[in-house]
Parts: sequence; C-alpha cells; structure tokens
Amino acid sequence: MTGDRPTGKLHLGHYVGSLRRRLDLQETHPMTVLVADLQALTTHAERPDEVRQAIRDVTLDYLAIGLDPERTTLALQSLLPELAELAAIFGLLVTVGHLYRNPTIKAERASLGIDEEQLTYGFLGYPVSQAADIVGLGGELVPVGADQVPHIEEARRIVRRFNALYGEVLTEPRALVGEVPRLSGIYGKEKMSKSLGNAIFLSDPPDVLRKKVRQIYTDPTRLKATDPGHLEGNVVFEYLDAFDPDKAGLDALKERYQAGGIGDVAVKDRLYEVLDGHLAPIRARRSQWEQDPEAVERVLQEGSERARAIAIRILTQVRAAMGLPLRL
Repeated sequence: MTGDRPTGKLHLGHYVGSLRRRLDLQETHPMTVLVADLQALTTHAERPDEVRQAIRDVTLDYLAIGLDPERTTLALQSLLPELAELAAIFGLLVTVGHLYRNPTIKAERASLGIDEEQLTYGFLGYPVSQAADIVGLGGELVPVGADQVPHIEEARRIVRRFNALYGEVLTEPRALVGEVPRLSGIYGKEKMSKSLGNAIFLSDPPDVLRKKVRQIYTDPTRLKATDPGHLEGNVVFEYLDAFDPDKAGLDALKERYQAGGIGDVAVKDRLYEVLDGHLAPIRARRSQWEQDPEAVERVLQEGSERARAIAIRILTQVRAAMGLPLRL
C-alpha cells in the first residue's frame, strides 16, 4: 500500500523515490495506491479547488507511468470514511508530544514557516492519519521516499501499541525505500519539490524539459570545458546515475568530464536525451487518458469501492478487538 497527497503533478523525485518501485511491485503483489486528498487539505484547506485539480493530475500521472487499474487499486481517501474512523482510534494511542518530535513534521513545519498559532490539529496528526491509511488498507510493504520513513515507523509503533492492548490483530508495515532515496532539485541543495519550483515533472513537454535541463546545477568551480570537472554535488550526474540505462557509457562520460574532455552543455544534452527517453512514453499514455476524463473518474470510483471493502473488513476486526459495537 502506498500513495501521495494531491498537491500538484508528480515529478522525477517521486518517480525514483517510490513510483518506479510501485511498477515493480505491481508485477508481484496486490497493491492499493491512495490519492490522499484529505491529507492534502492539511496544507491546502483554503485552496480546495487546487486539490480537486491535483486529484485528477495525480491520477493521470499514475496511469501514465503504467499503473494498471485492472491489477492495482487506485482509490481516493475521502471516499473511504472507515480510514477516518481508524485514524480517530489510532489518535488515542499517540501523545501530542510524540507528534511534535516527529522529524518529518518538524522539517515540513520549518519549510512552510508554520508557527504555533498556525499549527492545526490535522497537520500535527498527519502521521496518525497516514498510519490509518496504511493499516486500514492492509498495507504490509510500503514503497516510499526516504523522507517518509519516519511516518512508516510511526505506523509500526501504533500497531505495536494497539496489539499490546487488544491482541495481535494488526500487521506491522515496513518501508521499501527506492534505489534513489532522495533526488536533488535542478538548482542543487534542496530536494526536488513542487513548492520550491525546482522540479522536473513527469508531464513536462520536450521544450520545457530541455529548458529545465539547461538550468541544472553542475560544477561551479569549472570555468571552461577543458577544466577538470567534479562529480560530487553535480546534479546532472546525480540524474544520470538515477536514469541512464547505459552504465558503461555513463562511466566513460564521467571519466571524460573529470579529465576536462567534455563540456557541461554536451553532458546536459546527454541528460536531456536520457530523460526524454523515459518521459516520452509517459507523456503519450497521459495524453490518451486525458482524452477520456470520464474513464479517469471511473478508475477512482471503482478502485475506491474495492479499497473500501478492505477498510471495512479491517475496521470490523479493530472494533471487535476493542469490544466496540459492530452495528447499531
């Protein structure tokens, strides 16, 4: 089980951090992928129209990369009320102080500039809601980026606490971090992020992709093409390591760059070629789905119905373990 908050289109950081792993798992495991729209509202409560558009964009990105709705369940969080009830139950098992110390919450508060007066109950409780999503949809393996690992650990902690109180009912999930746990943004320093404006999106057309590749941070110590280049901290080579299928050719390119035998423009041309090779089929599939918006809506509706059946079963087990009424 995995998912994303719909706050905008998905980018290369999402792809290497989690999406690529999801495609592999689709071949071997039943999987649910959640569009977590209620969690998106923890930071976009004043902008529901943006979230509504992003639901469509994220769903299109899922379909464009090759997630198959016949094999992988694509569901919308707000259509699964059982997850909200499970989050309320899990909230009884987590202290406020513990949530304040969650490293991902602390980092996101800092990046968004959220002070104590702006901090909402929903934002602080995001890890509890995410734990309910994972457990309530039967998640055992959770492909995530490295920054989300603390949330998976929180889910494991909640499950252990619940099982200690009410019996061995729930299964602890475990994180599956992508081969590239963190991808830098095109300007270096910060990770790739929609909010920081440093992202290459899966839906970027060729002209936009080329422009962004030209802007990518390389080696500031290099004044001319014949100067020896450095690989460490060089975002172009970070991306090539993540995406270039020709590893022998990439090794040779690195040697030439370090020896001053090739310029930054030529290296960026190679990166553009590699990235466009990855993104062209994704753009094509996205274009096909965009022509049938009713089919995209149907994918989410039908997937949510399948996911809700799982959530009802697990919530029933939770209520029974706690001695709560199963029906009025």
